[in-house]
Amino acid sequence: MTIDLHTHTTASDGTDRPAALVAKAAAAGLSVLAITDHDTTAGWDQALRALPDGLTLVTGTEFSCAYLEAGGHRISLHLLGYLFDPDHVGLRAERARLRVSRLGRGRASVDNMVADGVPVTWNRVVEIAGGGALGRPHIARVLVENDVVGSVDEAFAELLSSRSKYYVPKADSDIFDAIRLVRDAGGVTVFAHPLARRRGAVVGEDVIVAMAQAGLHGIEVDHPDHTAEDRSRLTDLANELGLVGTGSSDYHGTNKVIELGMCTTSPAAYEQLLSHRTAREPITR
Repeated sequence: MTIDLHTHTTASDGTDRPAALVAKAAAAGLSVLAITDHDTTAGWDQALRALPDGLTLVTGTEFSCAYLEAGGHRISLHLLGYLFDPDHVGLRAERARLRVSRLGRGRASVDNMVADGVPVTWNRVVEIAGGGALGRPHIARVLVENDVVGSVDEAFAELLSSRSKYYVPKADSDIFDAIRLVRDAGGVTVFAHPLARRRGAVVGEDVIVAMAQAGLHGIEVDHPDHTAEDRSRLTDLANELGLVGTGSSDYHGTNKVIELGMCTTSPAAYEQLLSHRTAREPITR
C-alpha cells in the first residue's frame, strides 16, 4: 500500500481540482489518499463523486492553529483532522471563523502591498482562489504572474514571509481547543510538519507532550520539510509518547515542487490511526 495523508486541492491552496487529484493519485499508484484542505471540507464531495476504483479516500482538513508561549509570543502550527463529522456544530463554526480570518488577512496583506506600489490586485487574488479557502499561495501566484518574484517559493521567502512588513497573522485556533473540537466531532488528529523550521518558529517538545496529553493521536514524521535528523527524533518522540508517526507529501500541485507520494505513511501506522473509533470511515469504490 502507498498512503499519502496530506494533500491540497483548489478548495484551498492547491492547483488540482478534487476530481483531478484523485485521478492523479490513482495514476501515481497510490492506494490511500487524504484530502486535507485548509480550514474547509469543500473538496470532499467532488473527490468522492470522482473516486477511481481501487483508491481509498480519507476525508480530512488542515486546521490553522497557534500556540501562545508564556511570554506572549505566538507560534503558528497546523493540525490535521481526519474522518470527523463535518456537521459537528462547534467544529463547523470554527472552520467558518478561520475562513473569514483568512479572507481578512489576505485583503489586509494585499492592501499593504498596493500602498507600497507592489503590482498586485485583490480582485485577481480572489479570481485565482476561485472560491476556495483563500491563502497566501493565491497572493504568491499573482506576484509570480506580475513578475514581482520568480516563483511561489520566492514569494514566501520574501514578501509573504512572517518576517515581511506585509505579513498579517490569522486569528488561528488555539491548538488545544482544536484537538478537543476534532475529537468531539469523532475525528483523529495529527500534528502537521512539527519541525518545519523554514516556515517559521516551531514549538518545543514540551508542547508536543502537552498536545499528546490533550488527546493528540499522531505526529507527521516523514515530510518534505523535515531533515533526516528531524525524522529520526520525531520517530523516537512518537514512540515515547505512544503517538502514531505518519508520512505525507503535503502536495499542493504546481504551487510547490513536490510530487504525490513523495513521503508516505506505513500501512501499520495507517491501521493504528484507523483503530480509533471515528465518525466517518475511509471510502473505497
